[in-house]
Amino acid sequence: MTRSQKSIIPSKWAEGMEDIFHVVLGLFLFGIALAALVFSVIRVFTTSPFFPDGMIQAINDILFIIIILEILRTVIARYTDGVFQLQNFLIIGIIAAVRHILTVGASMTLGAEKPREAFDRAVIELGISSAIVVALVFAIFLSKTADAEIKKSARISRGASKKT
Repeated sequence: MTRSQKSIIPSKWAEGMEDIFHVVLGLFLFGIALAALVFSVIRVFTTSPFFPDGMIQAINDILFIIIILEILRTVIARYTDGVFQLQNFLIIGIIAAVRHILTVGASMTLGAEKPREAFDRAVIELGISSAIVVALVFAIFLSKTADAEIKKSARISRGASKKT
């Protein structure tokens, strides 16, 4: 859109609506996290037997709540910085993949005797989830390396401009 064209919605209104939407979304995510926490605490004390079913379910619930809080952190960062942060999404992916690994591993360990086909499928799922974790950790490494290079280049360019 060129400068001579005007938007139907003034930019101040659009920014204000976006700010309100982010606040509402953040409050909604926080409410979901609180509700999930309450539900998880109740479920821990009502799951029978506590060991191992209750413990596994509690760990699964805790990781789910952490995922919700990481999404909330991403929304807050978007609201304050104005940009989505790649590393937060990568962390959410790692937590989700680890959660899946723990769930599949627990079902393999605690489940009744399973047919060979179900066992093979579970092992493949564990392998794929593990590869996802490794790939996401590598992506975080690359992201941090790129950020460090950008900061280094900015310092060098600032130093060169001061000398002239």
